[in-house]
Formats: sequence, structure tokens, C-alpha cells
Amino acid sequence: MENKEKIGLTEKKYTLLFFLVCSLFLLWAIAITMGDVLNKHFQDVLHISKAKSGLVQFSMFGAYAIMGIPAGMFLKRYGYKNGVQLGLALYAFGALLFIPASNYLSFNLFRVALFILSAGLATLETVAHPFVAALGNEKTSDQRVNFAQGFNGLGAILGPLLGGFFIFNESSNGLDSVKILYSCIAAFIIFYFIIFSVVKVPNLNDPHAEETNSDVQNTNNDTPLYKQKHFIYAVIAQFFNIGAQAGTWAYFINYTVERMKYSETTASYYFSLSLGLMMIGRFVGTYLMKFIKPNILLAAFTLCNVILCVIIAQDLGMISFVSLISLNFFLSVMYPTIFSLGLKNLGNKVHQASSFLVMAMFGGAVFPQLMGKIAEKNIAHSYYLPIVCYAVILLFALKLYKPKSNS
Repeated sequence: MENKEKIGLTEKKYTLLFFLVCSLFLLWAIAITMGDVLNKHFQDVLHISKAKSGLVQFSMFGAYAIMGIPAGMFLKRYGYKNGVQLGLALYAFGALLFIPASNYLSFNLFRVALFILSAGLATLETVAHPFVAALGNEKTSDQRVNFAQGFNGLGAILGPLLGGFFIFNESSNGLDSVKILYSCIAAFIIFYFIIFSVVKVPNLNDPHAEETNSDVQNTNNDTPLYKQKHFIYAVIAQFFNIGAQAGTWAYFINYTVERMKYSETTASYYFSLSLGLMMIGRFVGTYLMKFIKPNILLAAFTLCNVILCVIIAQDLGMISFVSLISLNFFLSVMYPTIFSLGLKNLGNKVHQASSFLVMAMFGGAVFPQLMGKIAEKNIAHSYYLPIVCYAVILLFALKLYKPKSNS
């Protein structure tokens, strides 16, 4: 009992570094949730359908599928610090490309900009998860990742707020405000790149590579990743998790405008409120994991979202809308918990495994387009689709999460 009380979230010597790495979670969340505001804005300004606007998410999450492995290889060879700097450089460059894309009103050029920007986000995610896990004791690694994801939640709140204030309040039907906003973001990311370049990063070992788990017998850290069944199942679960999340976010504003008759600006603020619940959910999840096993908490939150999606699809007015807002509270623990469970007992293959788990975010490229096709006919009924995703996550949480020895 005494040992458990002495183990903190991180160590004093890592305090500044821990804060900086947690800040990365905030920075990429702003970009991802801003993409969901752009989704609706492009429908209006560039006159594209809901299904075609889903290509915004395809461009963003498609970058994750392509960049995951290269980012992992870069991380393994050049380390955490250089990995962060590469991610920030791509992030800034993609944001700067919004200037010509806005000038030419080109949806395709926006997609290129979003792809490059998201390649930076994918790199940051590949690096940041094992990075933050390495900044302390293995016993608190799940809590540490969830705590860092709380900053991701804060960034997710800021994304729609910035988008709603600057983009939907634009007086003209052009994209000048988009250009200005992303130019400012690029400038800040460059500034952050400079700050991070002067910070010293010590040699770190990911605790997942050294952990011993009482649930695992005769675990062989030399076992190839493709034989680590819990890891394979985690990748599959993450694919469906991000698919559900991306689809939910992509059409939140559409649902609010079409079903609740609110303005786009008001809808973006409700979206921000919903993402605020996600941030709260991550801190609540971090606390609850002191008493509840991560996989059990994951299963409980997943089941709650199945129920909420059924209510949303019934189109019951305010009851369905409150359910839509509430989805993000229960989505909160899914990504970091699946990620952390997937990295368990992988020995020196943690970095490579992290790459594949980031690549699994390709689910976010697939499901928004599918939801968009359903949404063209009935926006409420499109929320039946995430239930399929939650069924897969529930199976992982209850049956498939556990590392096993391979004969």
C-alpha cells in the first residue's frame, strides 16, 4: 500500500518536459477539430455535398495511415526530440498552404494542405504517446496517457471555438478568415518548434518495454508484433474507434443546424461544449482508473455510447441533441485506453507498435464518407453507423485486450 502512494504521475526532473509533451496533445487537437468546422464551411462556400465534404476527414486521417510507419522509423532512429520537431515542421508547412488554397478557392489544394498538416499531426501522435508514457513509472503509464489526453480535450474545445468565431462569422462568402486563422496557427507552431529545440531530452526507456504484468504468463518480448494478438486487436479496435469519432464530429454541426435549427456559429459552440465534456471525461477516467481496470472502464463507456447513438437516431428533438452532446464524454477514454492496452508487454517493439496504432486512425478517413451518404437522406439515421464501431470496441474491452503468451 505504501509503495502505491509514493508513485506519482511523473517525476520532478521530468516536470517541464511532461508539460511540453502534454501541450503537443493540445496542439494537434486544435487542428483536428478545426477540420470538422471546415467540413461544414466548405459545404457552404465551395458548394460541395456532405459526402464530398467527408473528403476533408479522408485527407486528414489518410495522412495518419501513410505517415504512421515512417514516423515510427524516424522516432526509433532519431529519438523523441527530433520526432517532435519533424511533426511540428510538417504541421506549420501544411497550415501555411492554406494561404494559396484560400486565394484560389481550391478544395483539392485544401486537401493537400490538410494532408501535409495531418502528416505532422500523425508524427506528433506517434512520438507523444510513448514519450509521455516514458516520463514516469510503468504503474501510472495508463493514468499519464489519459492525463495528457486531457490536454487533447482542451485543444478540442479551442478548435470549434476558434472556427466558430473566425470562420462562421465571416461576413463574405469567401475564405479570407480561414487564411488568416491558419497563418496565425502556422506562426505559433513555428514559435513552439523553436522553444522545443532548446529543451534537453534525456535518454528515456518506455515503461511498456520493461513492464511485468500479473495477468501475463511467460510473455516473450521477442515475439513478432503480428503474433501479439492483443496488439492486433487493439489496432482493429482503434480503427473503429476513430471511425466512430470522426463520423460523429464531422456531422455534429450539420445535425445541429438541420435538426435543432441553430445557426452554424451556435452549432460550433455546442460542438465545443461537447468536446469540453470529452476533456472532463478524460480527467474523470484518469481518476476512475485508480479503482477500475482500464478495460472495464472502456467497456462501460462504450456501452453508454451505444445507447446514446440509438437515442440520437430516433430524432427526438432536445433529448437526441443532448445525447449527441454527451457522446464525447464517453468517447473520452477510448483512444488513450485502447492505445495503452495495445502497447502492453511489447518489449522493444513499442515504437513500431505505436506507429501501427496511429495508422489505425485511417478509420477516420473511411466512416465520415459512409455517414455522409446516409446523412444526405437522413442526418439522424447516420448515427446508427457508429454502433457498429462500438460493438467492435466492446468486444476488445471484454475479451481481446489481454496479452497472452504465444507458443
